[in-house]
Amino acid sequence: MTKSHEQPRTTTAEPDFARNYVGGWTEPNGETEEIINPATGEKLAQVRYSTADDVADAVRTAHDAFEGWRDTSPVERVQYIFRLKQELEDRQEEIARALSREHGKTVAEASGEIRRGIENVEVAAGMPNMLREGSGVVEGVAPEMDESAVRQPLGVFTAVVPFNFPAMIPLWFLPYAVATGNTFILKPSEKVPLSSQLIFEAVDAASFPEGVVNLVNGGADTVNALLTHDDVAGVSFVGSTPVAQYIYQTAAAEGKRVQAQGGAKNYAVVTGSAVLEETVPNIIGSVYGNAGQRCLANDVVVGVGDVYDDLRERLLDAVDDLVVGPGIDEETDVGPLITADSRERVLGMIEDAIDEGADLVVDGRDFEHPEFPEGNFLGPTLLEGVTTDMEIAQTEIFGPVLCLASAGDLDEAIAMVNSTEYGNASSLYTERGSEARQYRYEVDAGNIGINVGVCAPMGFFHFGGRKGSFFGDLHAQGEDAVNFYTDKTIEIERYYS
Repeated sequence: MTKSHEQPRTTTAEPDFARNYVGGWTEPNGETEEIINPATGEKLAQVRYSTADDVADAVRTAHDAFEGWRDTSPVERVQYIFRLKQELEDRQEEIARALSREHGKTVAEASGEIRRGIENVEVAAGMPNMLREGSGVVEGVAPEMDESAVRQPLGVFTAVVPFNFPAMIPLWFLPYAVATGNTFILKPSEKVPLSSQLIFEAVDAASFPEGVVNLVNGGADTVNALLTHDDVAGVSFVGSTPVAQYIYQTAAAEGKRVQAQGGAKNYAVVTGSAVLEETVPNIIGSVYGNAGQRCLANDVVVGVGDVYDDLRERLLDAVDDLVVGPGIDEETDVGPLITADSRERVLGMIEDAIDEGADLVVDGRDFEHPEFPEGNFLGPTLLEGVTTDMEIAQTEIFGPVLCLASAGDLDEAIAMVNSTEYGNASSLYTERGSEARQYRYEVDAGNIGINVGVCAPMGFFHFGGRKGSFFGDLHAQGEDAVNFYTDKTIEIERYYS
């Protein structure tokens, strides 16, 4: 189960076609779609969707590779992980630039995303030690009898990932799945498949044995084929809540393991003890970074008591300084939205909020880039007077919009945070430990930041999520990933001679 890894490094800085990777590069047989640069409106490349036969071939290839890969020592398996880490680091800059073009985020944001993905590869490289957790032996559990628990991989796993972090989120899953002894199939977002092409060039250069790591492009039909295939043992998903719920119900009904990360509605609360000089830029980065297209954006900011007026003025000043433009430009702070439809959806949410009584303090609706009028740009927008009974206070925006609200005290603010159906993340800005403790204890969210606006866990912790933000039992990353990708076999031993 070995493959020579002594081959020249090849990189396609600007892929012109999104291909499948099934035991090597292959051409799928479905319909073709164009990939559009969201900043300029120009065609970047094409992606061809996978047919049911293409998916079946990918699963068969991964299934055939499983036994040989399982028989490979964990110590040997992680040598491929180490090589993948180095290949990704060597390619980080070119992946970041390609990601910026196909997604719209700034190159700095893209580079940071890739770095967080590589962090998970680093954690997975410690799998021989991580596999010991939860295993063990009890000697003499009964007369002349010993009992032990042994972790074992399960087979073929797949991950269906979103458009907003196309380089990082695949690496929440891929390295853990294969380091634990499973084989893996990635289904990237059809909106941004080029980043996955470059990641799989790194996979190819790391010389994983044929069939261990695979890639299939496609849309809903491709996803459904993976969800219902008998030889797929488990499914990971990140995306909107309705789709996460569908993924969970469909795959679970097929007897598969499922972890499905859904949508979010995150609030940030600022108390009177907060250091506003640090708080405001932190909030701005959370809300407007990635053009607001991330599940950790704190798009509702609640000022508690007397801090509200000062917070408001500082936020207005900071928003006024933001530069909108193509992510590939170094001076850009806020890039375009992923599609024209996404822009129209966010515009509709702003209009509805105004109709419900919110005040439009900063209006970015009419922004048009002078060089790229076809770009999906929306200027930074700020709404004031937002209350929890408004739709915009309950629904994920996924755009560069900050909703400003007020609360009389921390108890009221926490009630506002908990008013939504989601439980992904929330942040508190304070210098008082008692406030921080109350917040951690009472807020129903899986990721909580204290003076941290984007509370993304490190790779050795799991990525939390509750209520409508997560469907399943075991989350991505860290120890949860090890548990998700393995099962424990109990072995009871007795010998008579």
